[in-house]
Amino acid sequence: MSITDYLTASPQPLGTVFVVDDDEAVRDSIRWLLESSNYKVELFDSGESFMTHYQPDQVGVLLLDVRMNGMSGLEVQDHLIARKSDLPIIMLTAYGDVQMAVTALKKGAVDFIEKPFDHAALRQLVEKMLVEAVRRRSQNGRELIGRQKMAKLTPRERQVLERIVSGRLNKQIADDLGISIKTVEAHRASIMDKTASGTVADLMRVVMDSGERL
Repeated sequence: MSITDYLTASPQPLGTVFVVDDDEAVRDSIRWLLESSNYKVELFDSGESFMTHYQPDQVGVLLLDVRMNGMSGLEVQDHLIARKSDLPIIMLTAYGDVQMAVTALKKGAVDFIEKPFDHAALRQLVEKMLVEAVRRRSQNGRELIGRQKMAKLTPRERQVLERIVSGRLNKQIADDLGISIKTVEAHRASIMDKTASGTVADLMRVVMDSGERL
């Protein structure tokens, strides 16, 4: 089942919609709109309040007012970047704030929507970004697991692995490294075991998921 199919079929929200805006009327309007569509919503009246409560392991999407008293939306974004957060950000802007929204997009925000916003457009954007949030978390999880597996390998095993994924045969690897074929076979078996790979295709997926360059 695809992420989109799961989102449609699941009776439970895939994540939380965090709304950070210092205008109570805006916060309440968004909560009413999204909760009526079965979204889980958490409201915050300041960037400081959100940063105090947000945990990086929470999956969701952030609706963030770009201009607020105290910590601005751009400053909240900077703090999330420093934490290496993968939380998709939708900037909420008023007339005249478009340039700030463009700055946020350049820093990695995924979209912005102007107030007063169209309800249907906001719901559609939130659904799209929740799917994106799940995709990002899945990708980051695979990358972490891949890196953990790669970290188990010795320098020599990494040399052998580099040649395996490039299509070299055991004899060619032995010649490249000046070792016996049996030693290559032993390294190969160890690599497959440490990375929990049953085939070379599995092994290549581990390398790709890790994001490492051999």
